[in-house]
Amino acid sequence: MGLTLDRPIVPSPVVKKLRLFQTKSQAYRIPALLYVAQHHIVLAFAEQRASKADEQAKDIVLRRGKYQTSTYQVEWQEMKVVKTAHLPGHRSMNPCPVYDEVTGTLFLLFIAVEGQVTEHEQIHTKTNAVRLCYVTSKDQGKTWSSVKDLTQSAIGPAHKQWATFSIGPGHGVQLHNRSRSLVIPAYAYRILGPQKPTSYAFCFFSDNHGKTWKMGDFITMGNTLESQVAEVDGHGWRVLYCNSRSTLRARVQAVSQDDGEHFTGAQRIKKLVEPPLGCHGSVIGFPNPTKNASGSVDTWLLYSHPKDPLKRKDLGLYLNRDPLDPEGWTKPVTLIKGDCAYSDLQYMGPGPNGSPQFGCLFEYDNYNEILFVMFTLEQAFPS
Repeated sequence: MGLTLDRPIVPSPVVKKLRLFQTKSQAYRIPALLYVAQHHIVLAFAEQRASKADEQAKDIVLRRGKYQTSTYQVEWQEMKVVKTAHLPGHRSMNPCPVYDEVTGTLFLLFIAVEGQVTEHEQIHTKTNAVRLCYVTSKDQGKTWSSVKDLTQSAIGPAHKQWATFSIGPGHGVQLHNRSRSLVIPAYAYRILGPQKPTSYAFCFFSDNHGKTWKMGDFITMGNTLESQVAEVDGHGWRVLYCNSRSTLRARVQAVSQDDGEHFTGAQRIKKLVEPPLGCHGSVIGFPNPTKNASGSVDTWLLYSHPKDPLKRKDLGLYLNRDPLDPEGWTKPVTLIKGDCAYSDLQYMGPGPNGSPQFGCLFEYDNYNEILFVMFTLEQAFPS
């Protein structure tokens, strides 16, 4: 069990096999990937657990890598536990990193869950046992601050109106608005009456470089869960795109024109199918490599998720050249075959031949390991 660098199904001469996490006494789940382009640093986070079960989560671990833009390779350092990302009596889960390019601060948000209380127990008893926390780093993950509990300041009384909640998992984003807002996707099981609580996606955001955090409104469609967001630019317009896991047998998308405070247009994406209980997927925006073409938008979207409609199997990549159109997604290409689950994508700039380069960190082999692969748009979607 561990975090491994391995080759994808898409042929790539730049990817070498490298084992990152390896231990027989631990399990690793819930990958989160962040590329700090200013410093060419790749950060791979995961949960370290005593077993694969959610209630056996313990700590958040990290491996830092230096991306060599001349050779398109990552040189990885040893794994470390982010020791300060912990509340006493709680287990640390759902790493969600975001980097502030203005202040040079790396934020690692996560949830701290009391003891071994499960999500199912919280939903059944309508008793929230989750706290929202973060730690920061000024040296791209080498050292970390003490933990800060955001629950009261960012959520407040609404915390008691939720049976439970979570964030991400995976990367957050920094927007290109005037305040360079930081955005972290989330979801909460809302207590709306005597019936079973229902999950709704939303976002936490900061418009002052992480000094304070706020929560936006919920997406209007229920049964939306783990989400990722991407900033999308077009001809003079900019929106925040949200892509959510759901139990509706398809992903759900919504868009925000006010940087995550409100979302509109929630709808199922029929082309992006979900297994019966859904699965986390990743979405990333990147510059349109043909943006000079007539009628094209400035941002394309790439999405990763298991392809099989019945179970978590065969990790697929999907491309959308018209991001706001739910019908614009291509048929999936297979990144790697086998049992695959959660994934996280990052855009890493131009790769070989100038084609957009990506990294993907994902669960593999029935959660026995986490793999990292790199590939270009040209390799995945040959023109």
